[in-house]
Amino acid sequence: MNASPTLFKLLVVPAIALGLASVATRAEAPELAMLGKLQPGLWNLKERGSADASDKLCVRDLRKLLQLRHRDQQCSRFVVSDLPDEVTVTYRCPGGGSGRTTIKYEGRGLIQIDSQGIAQNSPFAFAIEGRYAGACDG
Repeated sequence: MNASPTLFKLLVVPAIALGLASVATRAEAPELAMLGKLQPGLWNLKERGSADASDKLCVRDLRKLLQLRHRDQQCSRFVVSDLPDEVTVTYRCPGGGSGRTTIKYEGRGLIQIDSQGIAQNSPFAFAIEGRYAGACDG
């Protein structure tokens, strides 16, 4: 017996679409809409509520803001949420270390970064305000 084309369209096509939608998405640059609102360059990063001076960081690859405690490592990242003004990503690094980071876009050149995870076998958690400061020197 042959299955009718209509039955195929009603049962098989939605099942395939559902399966494809459930695949974890790698967090590459074009897939993260919120990061498209930011500019590479010099960023002032300051822990919220701290009286300490801000740290200056030259950010050429905006995805590095997603893994500040592991920024020099090639970690695998997975998108948890990708909204126009907020992105949440989890990541796992070779040799240990992992994290979960949420970046909220608050306006031109202003972001909030909340991150927690494990670095060098110890837990970390921080809340940072990031302000774009212009082009990197050199």
